[in-house]
Amino acid sequence: MSQDIRRSFIPTSYGKIAITESGDTAAPAVLLSHSILSSGMMWDEQLALLANAGWRAIAMDTRGHGQTTPTQPPYTLEELGLDVIAVMDSLKIDKAHFVGLSLGGMIGFSLGIHHSTRLLSLCICDARADAPLPVFNQWTERMEIAKQQGCKALALPTAERWFGKSFLEANPQIGTRFIETIANTSLEGYCGCAQAIQQMSFLDQLKQITTRTTLIVGSNDLPLPDTMKEIQGRIPGAAFEIIPNAGHLSNVDQPAAFNAALLRHLNAK
Repeated sequence: MSQDIRRSFIPTSYGKIAITESGDTAAPAVLLSHSILSSGMMWDEQLALLANAGWRAIAMDTRGHGQTTPTQPPYTLEELGLDVIAVMDSLKIDKAHFVGLSLGGMIGFSLGIHHSTRLLSLCICDARADAPLPVFNQWTERMEIAKQQGCKALALPTAERWFGKSFLEANPQIGTRFIETIANTSLEGYCGCAQAIQQMSFLDQLKQITTRTTLIVGSNDLPLPDTMKEIQGRIPGAAFEIIPNAGHLSNVDQPAAFNAALLRHLNAK
């Protein structure tokens, strides 16, 4: 990366939140929030991109992920949103652009509903806004595997679901890095966030979001292109972009196309 990367910890009532930062601290802030079973590492390319484009980029490790302290499950998306606000308060950032993918996008919906005065814009990627019974049951099954065998048992199946086997075979370094990150996620952090997702029911509240919003989704991230197109109709004025040939982690899978869409969003007026 061409920019200096700064790692630090934000103190909280329950422990510490790990952040990775790049760019000029006087520049407009962009907060980046990752998927469940990942960490701020999934935003490495965007940290460099944004710093070089004149932004202050901050990637958080969500509670119980990466180097952020876990607490006992369950969590709520509202609590995880308050962790974002705690980071902003500690860094004396009044308003920020928020970019969230998957779980990070779900946190973004909560911020848009409850903390719009702290937001310059929302960019929500590869995320849904509710947890119907089949989705709820998926998370129950995955948590049972993690409780019995640890998060390492979820590592390869999750990476294959996110990227597809052919991408992992073609990009072994990326695959290894994500598989290790998944395996090293704390059980408390995983279950706490999975239970937060299970309780998610934002669909009827999306019309309350007044922050300028862009929805981004990978074309191969089924069924989310259709799901997010429906969400677009619920958020006033929301933009919608599909990243061709991208899976669930569209920023890693197709970074050039994702980065172009992200910069279009941030530079829009």
